[in-house]
Amino acid sequence: MTKIEQIELAKLRFDTKNPRLFEFGINEASSEEDMIGVLCKIMSVKEIVLSIYNSGFFENEPLVAVKNDNEDSFTVIEGNRRLAAIKVITEYAKYTEYYPSQIPPPSEALIKSLQLLPVMVEESREKSWQFIGFKHVNGALKWTSFAKAQYIAHVHNDFGVPLNAIALQIGDSNKIAQRLYQALMVLTQAEDTKVFNRANIYPTRLYFSHLYTGLQYEGVKDFIGLKDVSEEVKDPVQKVNELGELLTWMYGNKMEDTKPIIQSQNPDLRNLDSVLKVPAAIETLRSKGDLSVAYENSQPDDSKFFQSLNDSKLALYKALQYVATGYKGDEEKLRMSGTIADMSDQLYSTMESIYSTQAGNSKKQRLTEK
Repeated sequence: MTKIEQIELAKLRFDTKNPRLFEFGINEASSEEDMIGVLCKIMSVKEIVLSIYNSGFFENEPLVAVKNDNEDSFTVIEGNRRLAAIKVITEYAKYTEYYPSQIPPPSEALIKSLQLLPVMVEESREKSWQFIGFKHVNGALKWTSFAKAQYIAHVHNDFGVPLNAIALQIGDSNKIAQRLYQALMVLTQAEDTKVFNRANIYPTRLYFSHLYTGLQYEGVKDFIGLKDVSEEVKDPVQKVNELGELLTWMYGNKMEDTKPIIQSQNPDLRNLDSVLKVPAAIETLRSKGDLSVAYENSQPDDSKFFQSLNDSKLALYKALQYVATGYKGDEEKLRMSGTIADMSDQLYSTMESIYSTQAGNSKKQRLTEK
């Protein structure tokens, strides 16, 4: 059984490999200040500061860490929020902005009490993956899909654990584990081949669910040449240039002043999938950068015709609602209404002619909706 040791605060380091923080720009080059800033802004560290201020650090909830090679320090792999809260308290002057305004500055006694902390020192990350995964992937503080994918890829690629074994441990199906792994490998491949740079995206965070969900659509799969998810390969995309285009459409590119066309998964992802099935619509999207225009071009003429009729009908209903109070008797709007009426008559005459020809019925009879 792993023993709990008392470790000096000065020897504890944040985990820059924390899967939960990758989507917020944290990586191995991030500083302690970067880590504390992100943790405080997105993970309610002030609540922990309040708890420690009022009750001290709970000895029965030790941090979990691994010893760093070739140095007298430890990386905290479980408990980074608590470590951030302790840093905010013990370095109050440096991190005042993250300190709760409703409580006085920490006392010297409180600061002194936090210089030695209970830590469960694990032999290695590999030995602790099951514990960390079970607690966070489906525990009280659930990871996002991006964090979960980072965790699955880390355990699979670095420790050689099969995806089905990881899925079993974290309580997910093997298919979900495969899809999360594949989506992260798609993103990694894009960055490795330099067709995409996460630092250039327009959103403040990378919405991984856009990619994870989009990769389930057939049009998206065919566009980038995505291998079957069951292959579990590190380079699942066969058309990397198209992958760069796809990710730019999803996340934008600040360097090229290109904003993302995906604002919400529904209906934008579904519409993009339709576009990617039609070569002419793809070219429209490339040239215009407008998803709505490209989507319209991707639809067959009968669908576009019906949609146009329906839109016109709804617009006329709306005009009828406001005519009594909105029309002030000016000639310009009256002439506009006459033009609409003429166009409507022309449309009906054309449709009636086509209907009569196809039905084999020469009788001219005006059809009305009931």
